[in-house]
Amino acid sequence: MTTSMLLPPPLKKGDKIGVVCTARLIKPEQLDPALQLFKEWDYSVNIGQTVVLRHHQFAGTDPERIADFQRMLDNPEIKAIICAKGGYGTVRILDQLDFTKFQKNPKWIVGFSDITALHSHVHKNYQIATLHAPMPSTYKYSTDVAIESLQNALTGKSLNYRVKDHPFNRNGKAEATLVGGNLSVIYSLLGSNSDISTDGKILFIEDLDEYLYHIDRMVVNLKRGGKLAKLAGLIVGGMTDMKDNDTPFGKDGEEIIAEHTAEYDYPISFGFPAGHWENNQVLILGGKATLHVKNNKVEFSQKTKK
Repeated sequence: MTTSMLLPPPLKKGDKIGVVCTARLIKPEQLDPALQLFKEWDYSVNIGQTVVLRHHQFAGTDPERIADFQRMLDNPEIKAIICAKGGYGTVRILDQLDFTKFQKNPKWIVGFSDITALHSHVHKNYQIATLHAPMPSTYKYSTDVAIESLQNALTGKSLNYRVKDHPFNRNGKAEATLVGGNLSVIYSLLGSNSDISTDGKILFIEDLDEYLYHIDRMVVNLKRGGKLAKLAGLIVGGMTDMKDNDTPFGKDGEEIIAEHTAEYDYPISFGFPAGHWENNQVLILGGKATLHVKNNKVEFSQKTKK
């Protein structure tokens, strides 16, 4: 069993949240569903400058995105930082951010996909939990269950999921710290100052729009680097919209992962409702999790406060 990281305090009605873009640009109108939702939840919103900035594919230049996120980190009134969109670009600003004030006044950092770079960096260097969760750019398409899980996580309610069985599941029970996120981003961080430790932890992975041979290459690399051998458990979320070559690879994403983890004995849950699909339910990365894989179902739970 591993020790969980520090959990930021839950939000209360009237608290202020910040919305920023750390990666790809967003159209301001894409924020409308989020702003309506935050109003219903009685949060005030500080909209970052990067929501309207443009620099090629990015929501502003690297210095602009650094400055915007830094303001949110340093502002003690901001209780959660919601990343509006993923894409690519967060890794470009990590090493220029100063987390000193964030360490003294932790707050939830929220997002998924490319935001895995932030999750991993914060976990590796500051041992503070973060939320793998839907982002404003996806709220319009998110299920009510996924949005409810975000509200529950932000307000300190426990997360309890019941997941249907999957033919590749491996039975067992694990209680450990949960880490992970997007497989491609985890792979890109290997050997860097943002490379997470997986020993004794439950690893969550998901991905979108990748060639199947690339999924295989990434999983093989994780295995060769010792990232899979000493897990307490493995959760596989959406392996969504995978691509193949003219000559088929011969296995889908889940089959690839099952093949390369067959020699281990920890519990594995496939088809978990988190990742690049509408039912992207919240996970507390860095928080303690209980994963129980049984013959006909999977039970998963986390607490969002001590």
